[in-house]
Amino acid sequence: MKILVVQGAGMNMRGKTQTEIFGTMTLDQYNQHITQYAAELDIEVEIFHSNVEGEVINRLYAANDQGFDGALVNPAGFSRGYPALTAAISQVTFPVIEVHISNPVRRGPVSDTAQVSLGMVTGFGVLGYYLALRGLRDTAKRR
Repeated sequence: MKILVVQGAGMNMRGKTQTEIFGTMTLDQYNQHITQYAAELDIEVEIFHSNVEGEVINRLYAANDQGFDGALVNPAGFSRGYPALTAAISQVTFPVIEVHISNPVRRGPVSDTAQVSLGMVTGFGVLGYYLALRGLRDTAKRR
């Protein structure tokens, strides 16, 4: 099983700003945990980060063409007001689970991209990535 993990706009600032919300863990540290979780679950992952919406869209479409089995997307700054990204998530043939380190609902409206995702894991910090990976793995087994 091969899963794309997309780290969206602003994730490169984790551990540097807004530590009262997101903690002190950096993007590299998150990615190390994700890689470890994937190995424990016997899942191959590719981690991709961009602050550019078009790059994220292109990577999702490429993953679709490359036969990926699913994606985890932490849209971060792309959560609201990015209709092209929302459309891309709705158009890929694999399941997408949205992941948030904190609970974004506590800070405002729910993400637009969550409306087209299979599910959403929020508020569990880095452990949310494990839960989402496990969810995608178990969903694929049922298909």
